[in-house]
Amino acid sequence: MTQRPIRLNAFDMNCVTHQSPGLWRHPDDASWRYKDLGYWLDLARLLERGRFDALFIADVLGVYDVYGGSRDAAVRHAAQVPVGDPLLTVPAMATVTRHLGFGITASTGFEHPYPFARRMSTLDHLTKGRVGWNVVTSYLESGARNIGLMGQASHDERYDIADEYLEVCYKLWEGSWEDGAVLRDKGSGVFADPSRVHAIEHEGRWFQVPGVHLCEPSPQRTPVIFQAGASARGRRFAGRHAEAIFTSGPTTEIIGPLVADLRAELEAAGRRREDAVVYTMATVVVDETSRGAWAKHDELRAHGSDEAALVLLSGWTGLDLSGHDLDAPLQGGHQDAIQSAATAFLGSHPDGRPWTLRDISAWASIGGRGPVFVGSPAEVADEMQHWVEETDVDGFNLAYAIAPGTMRDVVELLVPELQRRGVHRTEYEDSSLRDRLFGAGDRLPERHTGAAFRRTPDTAAAELP
Repeated sequence: MTQRPIRLNAFDMNCVTHQSPGLWRHPDDASWRYKDLGYWLDLARLLERGRFDALFIADVLGVYDVYGGSRDAAVRHAAQVPVGDPLLTVPAMATVTRHLGFGITASTGFEHPYPFARRMSTLDHLTKGRVGWNVVTSYLESGARNIGLMGQASHDERYDIADEYLEVCYKLWEGSWEDGAVLRDKGSGVFADPSRVHAIEHEGRWFQVPGVHLCEPSPQRTPVIFQAGASARGRRFAGRHAEAIFTSGPTTEIIGPLVADLRAELEAAGRRREDAVVYTMATVVVDETSRGAWAKHDELRAHGSDEAALVLLSGWTGLDLSGHDLDAPLQGGHQDAIQSAATAFLGSHPDGRPWTLRDISAWASIGGRGPVFVGSPAEVADEMQHWVEETDVDGFNLAYAIAPGTMRDVVELLVPELQRRGVHRTEYEDSSLRDRLFGAGDRLPERHTGAAFRRTPDTAAAELP
C-alpha cells in the first residue's frame, strides 16, 4: 500500500450542518453555535492539534431556492442558510494557533477586486502568511439578483471574468509595491520609497483599476490560490491559477480521471504536475471498533434529512429535484450551475447500478457529494491510502457529520493511526501556508501565472503583461 503522505483539510462553513443537512437535529451536534466565536476558536485549536494543513471555509451569497422553486425548504432545514461571512472568523482563530492555514471562499462575481485585494493582504499580514483564497465564480441566481444583477453570466463567461479578476489581483499583490519599497527609516523620515510603489493602470473588459495597492506586501503577497471547479472550463482555469484544488465525487472511478485531467491542465499551462495539491472531499465516521463506527453511522443516518439533501443537490446542479420519482435512474443534463455536481453521480453506483434520487439523497445527507469512510482507525486509514493510490489525490478535504464530534474523532482516533503509518505529519513546519504545501518559499513560483506581474528594480520601468 502507498506510503505517500496524506494531507488533511477541514471543510466547514459559517452556517449550520454544512454538508450534512438535517443533522443539526442530532443530540450531540453543536453546529448551531457557528455564530459564537468560541465555536471557531475551539475548532481551530482542535485542527492544529491534528496537524491539519488548513481549515477551508466555504461560502455562498444567496439561498438554495431551486428545489420546488422556493427558498422555504432551505430555510426550514437550515440548508446553508442562515450563513455568516467566512472571513470574519479568521483573525480570532489565528490568535489561538501558530500553524493552521485558513482558506477563505470569495466570489469573483460579487465584489470588485480592488477592495478585495486589500482585505486579503490584511488577512495575510494578520495570520503571518497562513491564508488562502478559494476562488469561486458563484452559481446561485438568488445571489446575483440580490446584488442588483439581472442574473448570472453564463458558466464559461463567469470564468472569463474570473481570469481578469485574478489579473487585477496579481497586479496589485505582485506588481504594485516592489520588495524593499518599505524602508521604515526613522532617521530620514521616509517610511516607503514612492519611486518603488507603482500604479497598476489596469484597463480591461470588466475592470478598470488605475491606482496602487493600498497594502504593503504581505508575507505571501498573493494568498495561496484554492479552486474547486471541475468542468472543462474550470479545469483550464485551475491549470493556470490553482495551487490547491478540491474535487468531489462518490467513487475512485469518478475522481481518478478527474485528477489526471487536472494534472494535465497544469502541464498545459507550463507548470508542473505537482504544482497543485489535490484534495478530494470525504467524511469520516470512525470509532475504536468497526461495530462502533457503523452504529454511529446508522444513528447519523437516522437524523439526516433526504429533503434537505435534495435542496442542496438542486442548488448545486440547477435542477429542481422536487416532485420526481425517487426510484427512477438519474438522468444527465446540461446546466449552468455547478456542472461537475450534475455529472458526479452519473457514473455507476458503488454497487454497480445506476444512481436514483433516493440513492443520492441518502448519500448526500452525510457529507455531501464525497464518500463516507466508516470503520475503525485502521479500516479508515486503509481506505484513505487506497483512494490516494487509485486516484493520485494528495489528501482529503474532510467534511463533518456533526460538530465537533466528527473532527474530534478524526484527531483523537484516526490521526494517530495515520501518524503511526508514517503518512501524516507529527509536527508542523514553521512556515507560511504556501511553503508548508510546497517547501519552496512563501512566494509564487516563477512558473505560476501570477509571477509574470511581479516587479523588481530591473523590471519596474518595463511594461507588465
